[in-house]
Amino acid sequence: MTYATGRVFHDADSHVMETREWLEPYLAEDLKSQLRPLYGREPGRIDKLLDQAKARRGDADADTKAFENPIAGPKGWIAAGAFDGEERARVLDILGFSSQLVFSTSSLTPALAAKDEGIKYAGVRAHNEAMAAFCRSDRRLYGVAFVPLDNSERALSEVSAALKAGNKAIMVSAGAAGERSPGHPDLDPVWARLEETGTPFMLHIGPGTKTQPMAFRNNGRERAPDLHGGGENLRFADYIMLSFAPQVWLTAMVYDGVFERFPKLRGGVIEAGAGWAPEFLRELDLGFKSFGRTDPYLKAMPMKPSEYVRRAVKFTPFPGEDVGRIIKDGGADLFMFSSDYPHPEGTNDPLGRFERTMGDIDEVAKDRFYRRNFEEMMGAA
Repeated sequence: MTYATGRVFHDADSHVMETREWLEPYLAEDLKSQLRPLYGREPGRIDKLLDQAKARRGDADADTKAFENPIAGPKGWIAAGAFDGEERARVLDILGFSSQLVFSTSSLTPALAAKDEGIKYAGVRAHNEAMAAFCRSDRRLYGVAFVPLDNSERALSEVSAALKAGNKAIMVSAGAAGERSPGHPDLDPVWARLEETGTPFMLHIGPGTKTQPMAFRNNGRERAPDLHGGGENLRFADYIMLSFAPQVWLTAMVYDGVFERFPKLRGGVIEAGAGWAPEFLRELDLGFKSFGRTDPYLKAMPMKPSEYVRRAVKFTPFPGEDVGRIIKDGGADLFMFSSDYPHPEGTNDPLGRFERTMGDIDEVAKDRFYRRNFEEMMGAA
């Protein structure tokens, strides 16, 4: 019996757990020495996990056990389907999801660390090719490419290359586009390309995400470990700030007129929580009402800011959030299911956690959460 049954489920957030050699087939030889190695130059903890995962695939008993209940099984690099596309297709059979957006975990790091713009964009191209290759294993896997918006001409070229490779969505930084707003007219060709191809933009925890300012960490205490007991991930004070960058970014897209100029543009805010979204929309409209008396750009808007966001954007709650309350507060048209597989943050039963908060939510609203909102975002509705 599959994990998800009784309706159509789309998973708006999953990941690959890249191997050390993940980018190698897509990098020119001269570029390999110019990019920081994935996971550093010396073997470490991740290499041990990868060795364990690769050994499991050669052990029939261990392999069978890994696929017994993937959602509740080991996560990260040792999860079933973590870095093998054909394995991920088997996992989808067990999970019962009709489609799954797939984001990277670590393979953007070398490109984003590059100081040279050409090297950065070449590294991004390799990342995007690798994402598309992983997802070619099954039509249910939707690869998410990443495109830096710093250089508008290069950005448009990378969008085209990423879509040609087979990716289904384009992730951008939740921060500024270099020294410009993401709503700057120079980037209109990018948004036009996404609109005309029905390709959604994605904001995801990662590039552009705001974290606790360094000065606030100087609190006279030893720094606590992250939620997994290590040091690589977010801590409590960072978690509280996850929604800040998306709010700034979406405000710019509304205020700068992008959602007005491109009315069919769609996108998602993924793994930044969702309980904040209804209040964000109310605050946008309050600001519109207050500043619209004197601001000529607000005066010229034919719609309220909240209406632009509601038309264009969907949000994924965390499994620990009260989705029933959020849907009642913000409406059924804003939110989507996600598993975060195989990241442990998705928990061992995201569906059960969401369902426990939706006892009095009607079937139409549930269908929107699990299916229809995703399909609208992807242009399939």
